[in-house]
Amino acid sequence: MKSVLLATIVLIVLQWTCEDAESATSPKDMEVGVVTAHSQGLHGYIGYSASRPEDRVAYSAGMGFYAAVWPLIDKPIAHFQIGLPSAWITPNNSDNKDKPLAPIGTLARDNWPERGPTWDSVFQTVEGGLGYWAGNHFRYGPPKFSMNATPQCYDYEVGSPGWSFFYSNEALPDNRLGIAQLSNRLLIPPDALPFEGNPNGKFLGYTYMALPFTEPTTGDPPTGDQAWTCFLISANFKGPIAYYIPETWSKIGKLFNYPFIYGRGLDARPGNMGGGAMEINTVPCFEAQDSKGIVYSKIPRLQFPVDDKGRTLLVQDVTYYSKAALYDAFKAWRDGGPSCSGRFEREGAWRATLTTHKTRYDQAGTRITDADKTFDTKVYENNVWGLEWFVDNVDKKGFFPQYFRREGDHLVVVSESDVPAETNLLSQEFRLAQPGAPYTSPKGGVWGNPGPAKGPFQVKLADGSLVTYYWYRFVDQPSFQQYDWSETKKAKLQAFIEKIHAHWPIDRDYMDPPTMGKLAELDPALFVTPPKGMEVGYVPIVTRQEAV
Repeated sequence: MKSVLLATIVLIVLQWTCEDAESATSPKDMEVGVVTAHSQGLHGYIGYSASRPEDRVAYSAGMGFYAAVWPLIDKPIAHFQIGLPSAWITPNNSDNKDKPLAPIGTLARDNWPERGPTWDSVFQTVEGGLGYWAGNHFRYGPPKFSMNATPQCYDYEVGSPGWSFFYSNEALPDNRLGIAQLSNRLLIPPDALPFEGNPNGKFLGYTYMALPFTEPTTGDPPTGDQAWTCFLISANFKGPIAYYIPETWSKIGKLFNYPFIYGRGLDARPGNMGGGAMEINTVPCFEAQDSKGIVYSKIPRLQFPVDDKGRTLLVQDVTYYSKAALYDAFKAWRDGGPSCSGRFEREGAWRATLTTHKTRYDQAGTRITDADKTFDTKVYENNVWGLEWFVDNVDKKGFFPQYFRREGDHLVVVSESDVPAETNLLSQEFRLAQPGAPYTSPKGGVWGNPGPAKGPFQVKLADGSLVTYYWYRFVDQPSFQQYDWSETKKAKLQAFIEKIHAHWPIDRDYMDPPTMGKLAELDPALFVTPPKGMEVGYVPIVTRQEAV
């Protein structure tokens, strides 16, 4: 990930704090054996850079890779947030050197002057991926997968066909819905997609591909044809799951009466895509002082999968795509040409070479200086990025340091045996997560007009939640109803979606298979079968998710 984007993430994640988090305690305020807690136990990035083709603009119609899936913690801990390796896409506005893309009145423009003069890195993004998030309502051990995007300078985020990125129990306002459910075989719950069993180091492939489901328009606002579509590749599901409606990106210009940004969003511009990283954000921490006045701290035990060769393999097959990979054939099919298989053509693919980033960690702003003595990042053969361990592994697992000692202006790693018993740290257990409030959606508005064709139906997921969903005709799903589209446009899109449902199965290799390793399995409870008579052209829309 490019340095400017990493800096952007730093700024953003520091806005996110746990509801019950306390500030780190100053040593002078501590007493021997009195344990205090806060949520700033670990910050940092474990990342890589990816080379780019000489013609960057040409290969900016998609990006994908395979990322490892594993339980980073052995128990579901409350208010814990670490993203597993993921990526970041922004619209390419490199021709604009000094004019703001973020309108006055947006969160980024009014609060982050250091992002000026253009605010390009916080204008619009496609992000999300694998991880644990502080806002998750239903934790179960392994990570989850979630889409996410910021269409309006971080005023809000769109993480599923109905909800934001775990920030609210209630569905997004009607005019902020942005994702169109595409798959008629897979549910997309607001708390993200869980996995089957214990995918300890298996891989999930995902690609965001810009596809032309609809034609560009010159109306108010003018809108491009790029629908950033999420493809997933797992052992039991392969194919596109959903896409961002192009108007999601273009409407900011009209909303703020700012014509300069017409045509500058992700609906129309090539995507900027760099490397990727694990974002280490909200990690609970215990602190205590011994009788000598030395402060020790403890964080949860973070674990990584280790293979038979002692390696942790995290990311492989990072690939950039031009329109020759899928866009061109997809558009021709939409316009009446031959059917398109959906496979990404290799003539439009460019495989990146990976290099590592130097890791850096801190705890509540105090730097941890020697964590790299435990492991460091490394690019292995076949251009696979991961971790190299300098300590013995236990049961094919590598462990991030768990205990630290404050020495002046920094922290050093210590073993459990080095922590004085009088601190009472060793016996401290981190609070386990409890089920959260239900995710709810309204009965009326775009959810009820024109409304579903069949339902409700319910399934119980591996994370212990109960999901309620209805079957909607594709163009009748809630996200589209905010737009005054003609009946002709809706009919053409509906007919095309019916072709996709009929011709694109869930067991086809849309991405090339991974170079190494096995694929993880999504929770089988996510899979649905369309009712009789609704085999094509209808999609399952989640309307509620709650604890059982």
